[in-house]
Amino acid sequence: MSFAIRTLVFFICVFLITTPVTISVSDEEVLLRVKKSLKNAAALASWKAGTDPCDMKNQWAGVVCSNNIVTGLRLGGMGLSGEIDVQALSQIPGLRTLSLIQNSFSGPIPEFNQIGALKALYISRNQFSGDIPSDFFTKMGSMKKVWLSDNKFTGPIPSSLAGLPRILEIHLENNRFSGEIPEFKQKTLVSVDFSNNNLQGEIPAGLSSRFNSSSFKGNPGLCSIQVLGKPCQEMVSSGQMVGKSRNNKISSAPAATNDGGLGNNISSPGKETTAVAPDVDEGKAKNVSIGMMAASGIILALMLTGIAILKRRQEKLEMMMIPEDPSVMSGGELSGRRSGSSVRIISGSGRRGGRGGDGELVMVNDEKGVFGLPDLMTAAAEVMGDGTMGSSYKATMTNGTAVVVRRVKEMNGVGLDDFDLELRRLSGLRHKNILTPLAYYYRKEEKLLVYEFMPKGSLLYVLHGDRGATHSELNWQTRLNIVSGIAQGLGFLHEELHPYQVPHGDLQSSNILLTQDYEPRLSNYGYVSLITTANAAESLMAFRSPEALQFNQVSPKSDVYCLGIVILEVITGKFPSEYLNNGNGGTDVVQWVKSAIADGREDEVLDPEIAVDSSCSTEQMRRLLRVGEACAESNPDRRLDLREAIRRIEEIIHAADGGVGPDSRSTYDMPSLRDGYAHQVEEGRGVAAVSDDGKSLH
Repeated sequence: MSFAIRTLVFFICVFLITTPVTISVSDEEVLLRVKKSLKNAAALASWKAGTDPCDMKNQWAGVVCSNNIVTGLRLGGMGLSGEIDVQALSQIPGLRTLSLIQNSFSGPIPEFNQIGALKALYISRNQFSGDIPSDFFTKMGSMKKVWLSDNKFTGPIPSSLAGLPRILEIHLENNRFSGEIPEFKQKTLVSVDFSNNNLQGEIPAGLSSRFNSSSFKGNPGLCSIQVLGKPCQEMVSSGQMVGKSRNNKISSAPAATNDGGLGNNISSPGKETTAVAPDVDEGKAKNVSIGMMAASGIILALMLTGIAILKRRQEKLEMMMIPEDPSVMSGGELSGRRSGSSVRIISGSGRRGGRGGDGELVMVNDEKGVFGLPDLMTAAAEVMGDGTMGSSYKATMTNGTAVVVRRVKEMNGVGLDDFDLELRRLSGLRHKNILTPLAYYYRKEEKLLVYEFMPKGSLLYVLHGDRGATHSELNWQTRLNIVSGIAQGLGFLHEELHPYQVPHGDLQSSNILLTQDYEPRLSNYGYVSLITTANAAESLMAFRSPEALQFNQVSPKSDVYCLGIVILEVITGKFPSEYLNNGNGGTDVVQWVKSAIADGREDEVLDPEIAVDSSCSTEQMRRLLRVGEACAESNPDRRLDLREAIRRIEEIIHAADGGVGPDSRSTYDMPSLRDGYAHQVEEGRGVAAVSDDGKSLH
């Protein structure tokens, strides 16, 4: 009898878990309930009854869809307030991302933990307040990104936050949290910020070994020799002894209690309690047992049938990408030659302008039009190069639109949800010196990233590969404008992606593309979280900065070092050996320029092709040379601040335009871009292919 009951209960539970619910409230109805619960919801005017939230032509504001299912809400910067209906949100089965950044919500944190499948929660820059229960995140095991910054939260950091197994980003800055920082041992963490709170005690070793002081500043009570240069003093207060460090295991000793320190836990280890059931008539028991076993068999058969159907559906989504010629992916040299080999993409799926799913081309930016996998399959393709992380080719579609498709194999560790989240976030950035992705194609084994084609190719190619007309157009004024655009684009990324460990991560001349008018566009930025640390160290320029090579640490200042290398490359015309993993080949531009400046020989390192412009221009070149040298300073603490670098470059631009020097103008202030684009910085981060050839990307 007991065996039959247990068997039936087991199969019923499994059946209920694995069987989709066929009777449910539609996403439309649920979202309208959410809208009704909000105040000042004028920004949600597109949320209308009788319309489809996922209709591409009339998609509801702030609603993110995948395969016609609502997967995210991006309601940042809409002026919303009120008490959001979390119970309604919990009825959206596909909801994975919720962003309420920069609104006017207040009061205690809503019970977002009712949305158990949520992977990213962004509620920064509101007026939420009060303590967060310690077990708030216990049932949110899928959570990867938690942004609670710029609110008025108090009390200790919830201990359950440290128990999230897949957490990537934690941002708690600018609140009133107190107490110690919990021990975070997850190796998945790529970004944390506890700054400007009331935290105390030693920074846990799992954090102090991976993140710098900017993540902990503004907490006078925190200590760490490694991060803050501040030792943790032994102290005795209120009958408690606090040890010198967590690692010494000398911690607070609780006062003795009558229950021996066990609190309300009265169970004894090693003992079990059993429930005694009343007697049941044996004949009835046999009948019930037979009935239950029969029911179990039926349920099991239904389960197996459902699994078979799901497997067949999955097989339909399988696809392959293969070159017609095995040599296709080996082309692309610095000289700019193209192999001209064609590329064939074979797919079992591929809806035009799809919105998610394994095996579809997903549009994340339709400014250049909407296209699908069939368009790329029939496009004329030219292989452009083979970089350290994959190959690239130019695809010209039948309507004349030219794009670059980059085939990446180094992002295999990232899941579809995180990949989609990052690409959509990056695609929302808008700046004249930033190249945003247009679409992506996701497979577990490899990914495709689609970008707008840049006619002049990469800065690397124009400087070192093309010795023809294009290269001859790189006069001093053009190079100065290119450097200015690069710095402005990097400044924008540092504003918009400020929580990132290193906002760009791979700034080098091969990842700077040029428009027809030599306007620079930065590419390959913001991908650090999409690849493993080992691959990043092998492939990304920021991981070749002195601090990364010596201490295995990168920061936004690593981007500044890379900017310095690019500036020196532009003004000397030399290929930097810093771009090469082994350092063999090229010129050590940092050491070369540093020695020249120390000896007063700056003119000797200037590219002869621009040094003949005029004596006035030569002085501007010297000034820019010194900016590049200061950016490439080996000690990150003495490295030039990015804002100051931009200011100095703008002064040189002003002088080149006819000004009389820095004294003739007010100090250049880099505008705060975060306010204008805050709603786009809602979702948290790693890397596309690093090109070794000149025109390998665009």
